[in-house]
Amino acid sequence: MASLQSSFTVLATKPTPNPRLSQLRARRSMVSCSTSNGGRVDRRNMLLGLGGLYGASSLVPGRTARADPLLPPDLSTCDPEGAYIPERLNPDGTVNTPAIQLDVNCCPPYTDTITDYELPLFSQPRTRPAAHRMTPEYLEKYEEAIRRMKQLDEDDPNDPRGFTQQANIHCAYCNGPYDQVGHPGVDIQVHNSWIFFPFHRWYLYFFERICGELIGDPTFALPYWNWDHPDGMHLPAPFSVGYSPLYDCNRDQRHFGNAIVSLLPGRPGAIETNLNQMKEEMINQSVSAITFMGKNYRAGDPPPGPARRGTSERGSHGGVHVWTGNPKNPFNENLGNFYSAGRDPIFYCHHANVDRMWTIWESLPADYIKAINDPDYLDAAFLFYDEKKNLVRVKVRDCVDYKALGYVYEYSDIKPWLNYTPPRREVPANVQELTKTAQAATQAFPSTVAETITVVVPKPAKGRADEVLVLESIVTDSTELIAFDIFVNDDKNSTDEAVSPEFAGSFSQVPHRSRTAETPSDLTIVLKELYKNINIADEDDFVVVTIIPRINGEAVTIGGIKIVPLAAAT
Repeated sequence: MASLQSSFTVLATKPTPNPRLSQLRARRSMVSCSTSNGGRVDRRNMLLGLGGLYGASSLVPGRTARADPLLPPDLSTCDPEGAYIPERLNPDGTVNTPAIQLDVNCCPPYTDTITDYELPLFSQPRTRPAAHRMTPEYLEKYEEAIRRMKQLDEDDPNDPRGFTQQANIHCAYCNGPYDQVGHPGVDIQVHNSWIFFPFHRWYLYFFERICGELIGDPTFALPYWNWDHPDGMHLPAPFSVGYSPLYDCNRDQRHFGNAIVSLLPGRPGAIETNLNQMKEEMINQSVSAITFMGKNYRAGDPPPGPARRGTSERGSHGGVHVWTGNPKNPFNENLGNFYSAGRDPIFYCHHANVDRMWTIWESLPADYIKAINDPDYLDAAFLFYDEKKNLVRVKVRDCVDYKALGYVYEYSDIKPWLNYTPPRREVPANVQELTKTAQAATQAFPSTVAETITVVVPKPAKGRADEVLVLESIVTDSTELIAFDIFVNDDKNSTDEAVSPEFAGSFSQVPHRSRTAETPSDLTIVLKELYKNINIADEDDFVVVTIIPRINGEAVTIGGIKIVPLAAAT
């Protein structure tokens, strides 16, 4: 089967270009890079050639191999058409035309004055409170900060501290306006890899400091949406008040009030489902630093595919984005699409809890090293405007210790999910019977997930060995919201239960724009706890896997499926 990328042809409709675009294209045409190493440019030569901002000092001392940390973008080359979501030809030849005109020019104000950021001293850390426990006094300050930030949009649209410009940061870093420095035509993407957590930590840090500056309170801290605790599994009440600056009309109106958030896209919200999901992504599926943080992403790499995400990013993070976005909007705006997500004030509270998950994961006991010491991770860098409107350069290494950034999180109990025990079955499934309605894995793929797929997958070892299910070479239409679920040895049609022992995991994608084709990626699911839950028979040397489409399964292709030993996958 042909890759889905070839099924979606971009039509010629384009918005009015940025005045700097001709300069950008001229610069791109002047860059010529030759390499015999898979299309990558030798970083040493490129860094030395660029000099100044990207000079030789960026190289890692003592390394004989090429250093490839992701460099901060050149803001002067921002392409407003990069984030544009165009018309497309559907696979059947019909035209998929956006029902609305998108405002996608998310290029930031430009200055060529950049400084390396120095963390300020603080006497005591700022405390980020749980949003459902905000006091009236705190809420008043918080609303005033957002109100003043939005007022800057009216007073000076080019003020980088304005709410629209702050929202545009997220759009610009994940929807195609930036080329990687030294790699013309290769997008920067801050999702789907190990830079996901540190980029968003820095993003919230500066947003928070701008809020404090605007209200004259350096102790101000953002609230976090405590969706991992039953008491916080609903949209915090102040965000549904129509006259509040925290309100956003582009949300799913059905999810106001006491509606339970769903951490699994395409599934109804339920406390038990959410607790099970938290246990899975924080503990059961997190068997190495990379499985939680996301796989590596280095300069010159194409945008990473969505299956390269860490367990938290691909789980609760994406689930809340999808649940909150407006399903009546053709692009799931605002929170439900990466280009528009920052336009909803709840985005920053959502990501504060995502950041909190990083801090919690670091504190949980484990039998593996959690620190990532790869210089290409630690030296990855980004640009932000600080609270004084200075354009500053930051690195991942300077935010790894969140307490050094001057904030902590108000305590919230994690025992509801930490101690959660999923249901278990007493009698193993009759796998031989299940195979009568299943295909051989080699015959079923490659395939879209337009319909349910049931396949027989051989196991490397009999019984309950430590193994990993791998869905190989996943390719998606990045502009589509996508979700599907995976079940193992499900002989009782339990796919609609809140939590079933046979549920292995899910895949989801929040829509975004990528000019550069994303890397085909493998989704890995650790089976150790699932084997216990389904009481797999000791003599079983294969399992039956069922893949259930939830949202737009026709927009994703799976190249293959296999089970490998855990050690081989980590």
